[in-house]
Amino acid sequence: MTELATDAWPPAPIRTGRLVLRQTEARDRPAFVELFSSPEVGAHIGGARPREELERAMPEVPGRRFGAFAVELDGAMIGVITLDPRDPERLGHIRPEGGETELGYLFLPRAWGQGFASEACAAVLDWFAGVRPGEPVVLSTQAVHASSIRVATKLGFTEVERFEDYGAEQWFAVWTPA
Repeated sequence: MTELATDAWPPAPIRTGRLVLRQTEARDRPAFVELFSSPEVGAHIGGARPREELERAMPEVPGRRFGAFAVELDGAMIGVITLDPRDPERLGHIRPEGGETELGYLFLPRAWGQGFASEACAAVLDWFAGVRPGEPVVLSTQAVHASSIRVATKLGFTEVERFEDYGAEQWFAVWTPA
């Protein structure tokens, strides 16, 4: 993905029916530590990190960068959504040179199963389509992660291929704005 215009980031907070998507803030740090030290979350991203290590290493304002949205419910962060260029060295691409924009999301386990991921990701994809009209977005998840695939298909992602990576079968899909 080529860089977006500097005036596109950070966007004004995006509001959905239940959520606010915004740039990360210092008050999100405890939720970031909880997110990355959670064994439940870690099962989907290669393992949880030790809480003590995160407490020492986590910046004062974690995730403050282009494409990182804090997902807030009732004033507290419950997850994060990211838009990043997909590493050309990784498997799974829709164009030969790679670098496609890739959607990622992580939510605290207490927020699972309530439709927050679908709601928040749809809002981020809508924002992205307005900033980069016609630009596709890719997503990769473990093929055994049925709930993540359900979220992706609900958002309009279509499977492109499956491949072995990180010791597991991966489901790779693309979303193209209408």
